[in-house]
Amino acid sequence: MTVALFTLGGTIAMAGHSAGAGGGPVVTRLTGAELTAAVPGLADLGVALDVRDAHAVPSADLSFRHLLDLVDAASRAVADGARGVVVTQGSDTLEETAFLVDLVWPHPEPFVLTGAMRNPTLAGPDGPANLLAAARVAASPAARELGALVVLNDEIHSARWVRKTHSTSTATFASPNLGPLGQVIEGRVRILARPERREPPLARPAAARLDAIRVALHTVTLDDDGADLGRLADTHHGLVVAGFGVGHVPSALAPVLGALAERIPVVLTSRSGSGSVLRHTYGAIGSETDLQRRGLLNGGLLDPYKARVLLRLLLAAGADREAVTAAFARHA
Repeated sequence: MTVALFTLGGTIAMAGHSAGAGGGPVVTRLTGAELTAAVPGLADLGVALDVRDAHAVPSADLSFRHLLDLVDAASRAVADGARGVVVTQGSDTLEETAFLVDLVWPHPEPFVLTGAMRNPTLAGPDGPANLLAAARVAASPAARELGALVVLNDEIHSARWVRKTHSTSTATFASPNLGPLGQVIEGRVRILARPERREPPLARPAAARLDAIRVALHTVTLDDDGADLGRLADTHHGLVVAGFGVGHVPSALAPVLGALAERIPVVLTSRSGSGSVLRHTYGAIGSETDLQRRGLLNGGLLDPYKARVLLRLLLAAGADREAVTAAFARHA
């Protein structure tokens, strides 16, 4: 039995310096073999690592297609007997890539994503510990049936709930609405909560269709009149709105969003970082009740970034408005 390890670059692999004064900024240099060689304890895992270098790019350069291709490769590894999958990548988009994987991952074997906040040239790099913890989770029978997981700082988070909450802290990944599912304690994987998975997984859309689908994200701000949104339905197939608090927007913006919702799916989320969009508490123009009456879909507990991932996948797979509405009712 093996654990398949796919490396995608990011801070965890940035060991070299570019040319320049003082050595310049760090750049990606480490291969998967070099990464694993720097991790004490991997040899005692009890399961061999099948190391595969994939896209050595910053996570900001990853695309939906990259991640779906990776899911295909990971599925083949599982079919060949892998007990689980580990992916190392940059932390910047980790919450989005993990959710994308979770939406389409069809296997009981765990798909574990990890990274680092301190690169290997710094004192106290966290990459080796995170990689070891992720491998332990991927190899653990306790992590089966949990879908995609994010493991950093010895905490195990569900892809559905995890968020990056700080730009530099090694404790940046948290799940504000739920908390971690478990921890790695003295090398032992402890799963403390098992949330229900939303089945079945979404179908992978055709690559050409995926590339053609554009979904915008608009964060509502003070005195926002939506003047830049008027023609958005001519260029995009969907829109996610990150509203104030429980799902509110300025009254001047409400008719603009309502007109868009007549043409494309518009999903209402909260920009707050945790908590849910409400459904029927407030009734003023621009409130959640008013916006739903105008045709906006309630994003519930989904944050804006994950809502955009879900909406783009659905539209790329050919989902009509009824199917999109049903999917958000399940996932929100």
